[in-house]
Amino acid sequence: MAKQETVEHKYVYAFVEGNKDLKELLGGKGANLAEMTNLGLPVPPGFTITTEACKAYLATGEEPDGLADQIAAHLASLEQAMGKRLGDPEDPLLVSVRSGAKFSMPGMMETVLNVGLNDRSVQGLARQAGGADQQAAGGADRFAWDSYRRLIQMFGKTVCEVPGEEFEHALDDAKRAKGTGNDLDLDADDLRGLVDAYKKIFFKHTGREFPQEPREQLDLAIRAVFESWNAERAVLYRRQERIPADLGTAVNVVAMVFGNLGPDSGTGVAFTRDPASGAQGIYGDYLANAQGEDVVAGIRNTVPLQELERLDKKSYDELLGIMARLEGHYKDLCDIEFTIERGKLWMLQTRVGKRTAAAAFVIAGQLVDEGLIDLDEALHRVNGAQLAQLMFPRFRLDHEFQPVAKGIGASPGAASGKVVFTSARAVELAAEGESVILVRRETNPDDLNGMIAAQGILTSRGGKTSHAAVVARGMGKTCVSGADEIDVNVPQRRFVVGGQTVVEGDIVSIDGTTGKVYLGEVPVMPSEVVQYFEGSLDPEHIDNALVRAVHRIMSHADARRRLAVRTNADTGADAARARRFGAEGIGLCRTEHMFLGDRRELVERLILARDNADREAALAALLPLQRADFEEIFREMDGMPVTVRLIDPPLHEFLPPLEQLAVNVAVAQERGEDVAQEEALLAAVRRMHEENPMLGLRGVRLGLVIPGLFAMQVRAIAEAAVTVTRSGAVARPEIMVPLVGAVQELETVRAEAEKIIAEVVGDSGVEVLIGTMIEVPRAALTAGQIAEAAQFFSFGTNDLTQMGWGFSRDDVEGAFFWRYLELGIFGISPFESIDRDGVGRLVRIAAEEGRAARPELKLGVCGEHGGDPESVHFFHEVGLDYVSCSPFRVPVARLEAGRAAVETDGSDSR
Repeated sequence: MAKQETVEHKYVYAFVEGNKDLKELLGGKGANLAEMTNLGLPVPPGFTITTEACKAYLATGEEPDGLADQIAAHLASLEQAMGKRLGDPEDPLLVSVRSGAKFSMPGMMETVLNVGLNDRSVQGLARQAGGADQQAAGGADRFAWDSYRRLIQMFGKTVCEVPGEEFEHALDDAKRAKGTGNDLDLDADDLRGLVDAYKKIFFKHTGREFPQEPREQLDLAIRAVFESWNAERAVLYRRQERIPADLGTAVNVVAMVFGNLGPDSGTGVAFTRDPASGAQGIYGDYLANAQGEDVVAGIRNTVPLQELERLDKKSYDELLGIMARLEGHYKDLCDIEFTIERGKLWMLQTRVGKRTAAAAFVIAGQLVDEGLIDLDEALHRVNGAQLAQLMFPRFRLDHEFQPVAKGIGASPGAASGKVVFTSARAVELAAEGESVILVRRETNPDDLNGMIAAQGILTSRGGKTSHAAVVARGMGKTCVSGADEIDVNVPQRRFVVGGQTVVEGDIVSIDGTTGKVYLGEVPVMPSEVVQYFEGSLDPEHIDNALVRAVHRIMSHADARRRLAVRTNADTGADAARARRFGAEGIGLCRTEHMFLGDRRELVERLILARDNADREAALAALLPLQRADFEEIFREMDGMPVTVRLIDPPLHEFLPPLEQLAVNVAVAQERGEDVAQEEALLAAVRRMHEENPMLGLRGVRLGLVIPGLFAMQVRAIAEAAVTVTRSGAVARPEIMVPLVGAVQELETVRAEAEKIIAEVVGDSGVEVLIGTMIEVPRAALTAGQIAEAAQFFSFGTNDLTQMGWGFSRDDVEGAFFWRYLELGIFGISPFESIDRDGVGRLVRIAAEEGRAARPELKLGVCGEHGGDPESVHFFHEVGLDYVSCSPFRVPVARLEAGRAAVETDGSDSR
């Protein structure tokens, strides 16, 4: 019987075997080294151990079968190419061992340089570096012993977990003994002594001598790089950047080249364009007679890359030619690392360079102009998070400003103003032209007017999904929440932080991106991108590359997107701003926000009415107020759809607090005062008190329990639409019934609403649609039934997430979300980006079954997720017609809707 051959799994690739498209297998660094090698660029020879080998090692704790032999074979090929052997005492080959995952994770994993040095080969390295020049020999000895001490230090810390500070202390001792503070002043003898000191530190912590066998050094370094994939800092970085945990890292073994062999050597970093602004030119830094780690350590100041032309014109010209070639090949900004070894240029790395948000837009536009990419690709290369970053104002920290506290950056931006502690005071000062920062322990719906009036909101409690955070983001207001170092005392109109007392009227500044709080006014830089969206900057007639690029890419996004983008707006001012930002209608007009402030008393009277007469009087007083609200909004959105959600508050928001009311009554009784009216109110509040008001008498339930409430709102909507239409504008109202869980609820409300609409509309030509909000899981699961009574669905993903997960949105973030994120249970809060597998599946089911029952059913979303970039892509995939978001997020949603169309539907431009 013939012996069956086994096919060995390929774990190691020479650079000539790879290419830039193999990043998942070879990691970004290995794939790009392979690509440069195949382009014929001067890359030191080497090979890459794949991510598959890493994953196999991490799964078992042992190297996979065949890996050692493959490494040996590729090492032999490398030695042949270099004409040297690893660790040869006479003429040693040294290698670097570097990590390199699919996605860039700078500084998160391990690197070991100078592998192959030992007590014998260090002598050979000195002879190799010095050559026949006796004068160079002294410098060569220093270079060799410095390389050896770097290996022991890096190997000890990285591979054997020797505390790095012990090596640093020994280095400091050597410098003190020499009477210097500079590493470069240590000569060969000093460094030889330092090597001995490092070996003793290594032995103390490992119980063994520093390994002298070069192949053992290499194998242990490779294992250390594998294991660094699961190091704490790497895990935290992946969670932060949402990089999958199962990718693993590749390992690159590369022949060492040295930039610290004299004045004709050096190292540098170059960018093919300015990564900060996108401007074209020569950008980078160079350091003569140095290694790359010297640049990072800041031992000496670098010089601008242009200085290399004077120092070494041949290498400079060659580098510029390679930079142009790489940018043309990658069709993008490239980040390049290089070393010059005695006049010979070596390319150590290239990658598509990281850039600022502004540079991302500018560069994308430039590359279209140069014919390297088309507009679809330009749209793919920017994203909504970058656009949002460009829209928020930022502090100009020209001077040294020290934060006094730090909370959660809940809503980005930069705001300064006078501290106020009540909404009433915020409104009062804002009316006088003052900028104010509303400071509260936490906000509630009664603070809405103050939040609107304020430049920013600062709370000592809450998280990213607290009331303050959600409302602030919706309004585009800067907000810092959960700054628990601040002790807020509202009655005394002051807060205390770090021993300093801030009273009402003092100036503070808050940074909604970093969460930092400053005393005094920090200068602010306005966003030119917002000025463009608001119409105050004409992109065709200004010398502003960023605004022109944003305009061009946004125009293409609008041409490519299938999803319409509406806004969440409750006032005419919000509606007008959203329309300037490109909104195509209102997807959510929250009517409960119209009942706060001065109108709250009327709603309280309505809820607590003892008989029909009291109730009808309250409704009659509310009707004209509501009608005026809707007229203003319909006029602003002339010709565009406006979805009005009937009132949906948790009932407790409109009732006096039970505990406070009970105390007031008890105190009055103790004083012998007549409290009959207060006692009646207390009895009514107790009767309607709910343990969990978010799941209680609200939405459609409130409309069915309180006769005339929804009828009043429907009448106000219809009358406002008729008035606006007869004035020459076009009103397109859509009435949305909230919190429906059963089709019978919707049918009951719709029957009453249709009678009122028919009575009011007459022959005016106004058409009013009636639909529902899908926010209860049961509604999603019975969408086929509900669609029989609905002309549209709008997914309320805030409540759908809350009920789907069983989370109280107002409580869970501070309670345990931080732990869920830390453990990797969440990659991101499900209130920030939609949970595709759970809540997203409910949306998909409802969309499919709703459309099956009513093919013309209009589908939209109006929760917080409507302005989240990742969620917008999901809503495109499931076939929704529109997303709705806060006015400030409208441009972000427009951009992401265009990107979703390009990425999902292909690249055929319309």
